[in-house]
Amino acid sequence: MIYCCQEHVELALDTVVDEHETYPLLNEIPKEKQLSTSCEYCRNVAVYMVGN
Repeated sequence: MIYCCQEHVELALDTVVDEHETYPLLNEIPKEKQLSTSCEYCRNVAVYMVGN
């Protein structure tokens, strides 16, 4: 599972496809959990969870 901001969502999708060779699931993080979760590629607030 990769947590990412709006800016890095395409990078996270590509990473999941490369690692798992399957279409990734893209889920929006609920507003109440966004403040405590940061992007894995930068320090911005994570908006999406990308996984398989």
